[in-house]
Amino acid sequence: MSNIKLGVTLYCFTAEYARGILSFEDCVRIAAQMGAEGYEVVGTQMNPSYPYVSDEFLGLVQNCTQKYGIKPICYSANQDRGMIPGRNLTEDELLASAIIDLKSAHKLGCKIMRAQYLLSPKALGRLAPYAEEYGIKVGIEIHNPETPSTPIVKEYIEVIKESGSKFIGLIPDFGCFATKPNKPIWDDALKAGAKLEHLELAAKMRYDDVPKEETRKKLIEVGAGGPVFGALEGMYGFVQFRKEPDLEGLKNIIPYCFHFHGKFHYMDEQNHEASIPYQEILPVIQNSDFEGYIMSEYEDHASGRAIEMTKKHLMMERKLLES
Repeated sequence: MSNIKLGVTLYCFTAEYARGILSFEDCVRIAAQMGAEGYEVVGTQMNPSYPYVSDEFLGLVQNCTQKYGIKPICYSANQDRGMIPGRNLTEDELLASAIIDLKSAHKLGCKIMRAQYLLSPKALGRLAPYAEEYGIKVGIEIHNPETPSTPIVKEYIEVIKESGSKFIGLIPDFGCFATKPNKPIWDDALKAGAKLEHLELAAKMRYDDVPKEETRKKLIEVGAGGPVFGALEGMYGFVQFRKEPDLEGLKNIIPYCFHFHGKFHYMDEQNHEASIPYQEILPVIQNSDFEGYIMSEYEDHASGRAIEMTKKHLMMERKLLES
């Protein structure tokens, strides 16, 4: 059986941190008060000396661990291919960047590092010896619009298998299992003047896998306004949804997973996530051999409700895992 721990990525508190409402220590304290067993930190967001970890930041992290009893579990690294004007970084350069991130994760005491798809399957394989040297498991994030069964994920799995390493793998983001339109985006479109019937038409065509341009053409024909097309971009972009979550794909990749991002956008009054079927996802993980963390990851930063929503998300997960 599984051994699931629940944590919080400090990314949940992006808006509050960026506006100076919460400090780094405040974020850790709040996560601990919610009952998080560990936390994740996004290097580019809260590490002032990124990509390196200064002794000052290390001291802050260690002091928070002593005061609040939780420590950083995962270091979310960033693959930025646009650092040099006029060209993308090469695979060698992205690999070198990932090695620096590994060193930073190691200095902070993290045992997991989240990498992104810009680190190619081949580069991930090349990173394996370094991950083993530092004792850190590096996972590529599977983020919507990808799913556990899309071609690029299969390429990563082949490299993981060929490497024979237990230190490279996958970190699925639950957003890739969404089965309904993103509620905050939907509600914002309605507030901006979108007609409900036009949004419903867009969602139906997305469910039916109608090509985006064909959907746009149909919406223009029926007189849909600008807010509908704004919502449409998400439906065909990073907040896609499908009739059924790819649970079979999830079962197939769990042997290569050592960390999850518990993405959520809106928790309703009954503590249900509005778009992502946690009641279907969590049992698959719970009935596997998975050992590791599910990190709550809130992504409606403009709402001003990050603390409330994250607390409700943890409550939902605990209830589902105990049922």
